[in-house]
Amino acid sequence: MTELSSAAPEAPKITRLIARQVIVDARRKVFGYELFDRSVAEHSHTATSDAELLFNALSHSEYDAGINLKPLFINCTHQSLAGGHLELINPEKVVLEIPSMDGDDVEDIDDRRHVLESLCGRGFRLAFKHSVLQPSYASWLPFASFVKIDMNALESGQLAHLVAAASRNVKTQLIAEKVENSEQFQLLLELGVKLFQGYWFEKPVEMKMQIIRPSQANIIQLINLVRQQASTVEIEDVLKKDPTLSFNLLRFINSSGFGMSREITSFRHAVMILGLKKLFRWAVLLMTTSQADATGPVISNMAVVRGRLMELLASELLPPEDSDNAFVTGVFSLLDRMLGVPLAEALNSISLPEVVVEALLLRTGKLAPFLELTVACESADDEVFAKAANALLLTNQQVNWAHLQALAWTDEITA
Repeated sequence: MTELSSAAPEAPKITRLIARQVIVDARRKVFGYELFDRSVAEHSHTATSDAELLFNALSHSEYDAGINLKPLFINCTHQSLAGGHLELINPEKVVLEIPSMDGDDVEDIDDRRHVLESLCGRGFRLAFKHSVLQPSYASWLPFASFVKIDMNALESGQLAHLVAAASRNVKTQLIAEKVENSEQFQLLLELGVKLFQGYWFEKPVEMKMQIIRPSQANIIQLINLVRQQASTVEIEDVLKKDPTLSFNLLRFINSSGFGMSREITSFRHAVMILGLKKLFRWAVLLMTTSQADATGPVISNMAVVRGRLMELLASELLPPEDSDNAFVTGVFSLLDRMLGVPLAEALNSISLPEVVVEALLLRTGKLAPFLELTVACESADDEVFAKAANALLLTNQQVNWAHLQALAWTDEITA
């Protein structure tokens, strides 16, 4: 029996701390959420950190089910507004918060107009600080879906003036932020403001997100294949050899931000649905937001061996579709060790076929015996191995040959 040690250390984890604060209407019902990246120092945001916040928030929105259903307000730098990552996002899901310029130079402000116009043309809604109501920002105001009024920066007399000025732009909704007491809320209601945000309603709620990152080498290989317009089969092969790469892709394409109407559960389908252009954007974004290889190579290799071994064994006894699902089952059977969380929690963040979930969580269904045998191949327990092989009417020689093929295949594709 071929042995493969299962005593690999737990993969290191990257933790991102993202906070969200509710935006409510006059009846205090949730209208949307503003997201903040607590992993980045205040006023230290860059185009890369903006992209990472959006990428992580949408790819991990399953951590808070309510986020899926409401608009997400994301703070942006002007540099990030031209980023290719925005091409990956369903504009209906996101409101981009645009910062004011450092000065009041009208020419500098007007130079940004074409970017704002392009974003609106693609369907994005834009939110601005109340400084957009100043005459110098007249070229921006037609693009404002929302204007945010900072209650800490205004006197009551200024407040009434700004509300009146904003109301002249019929498509603009006002959001009063930093509302801290009932007196402010009542005043705003009387002035006609309909959306609110602040500690009086809710303090920001923090969400810790465990991020796994594929190897930079595999991401670069994927980018090169896409640039060469490689076949779907070639691209799928890259996804098969790196569980963290395929995990990130399936999780992203099924996120609320991508806006699919049905779940995508296979690598090939994900590649076909995404298309080469968006796949390229996604891979580049993943590369720029990956700070280090977060998954231990031993665990990743074990997962690939499991996937290939299950695929080989299932191909002898089950239909082709089940062989594909067998590969997915083997690859994702170590997600708990990759993410450092229970397997059930890890699987909540990705859409998989029911037969795969049954095998992974319940050890039931037609793929469960193949998973049991695959795990037995990693142990030194001959009795467990023999029992698992006998359950599938396979000989030791058949299983060992398939295991050797799986090991050789994994060595070849991960070299």
